[in-house]
Amino acid sequence: MINNNDIMKKLRIALSLRDTDMIAILKLADFEISATELSAIFRKEDHPQFMPCGDQILRRFLDGLIVRNRGVREPSSRPGATPAAGSPTDQRMERRPARQHRAIRPGQPPRRPAPKVDTIRVYRAEGA
Repeated sequence: MINNNDIMKKLRIALSLRDTDMIAILKLADFEISATELSAIFRKEDHPQFMPCGDQILRRFLDGLIVRNRGVREPSSRPGATPAAGSPTDQRMERRPARQHRAIRPGQPPRRPAPKVDTIRVYRAEGA
């Protein structure tokens, strides 16, 4: 079973982060942690100074990572409100145009799927 310590280790490796980077990311989420506390999270479980990574540390790290990559979220006037027109969030949420379907011309039969070929019959018919 994977635990929070494993997730932190995998994120650290995948994003090529150093201790100072991780401390800075946690500060973006208003969470202070020392370098020794952070290194205790990355130790093996049988090490005497191992510290389990709590849900709060992982949650704050992910929040700080979002702030680092996307920027600070603009406060809305009410919960669940849609973003204002022209805001960066609105630009990210633009929808793609609907997929265009091929129009069927009058008098033209609709396109039908290709017939399925029974590979066993074809194989036996060839004389193998």
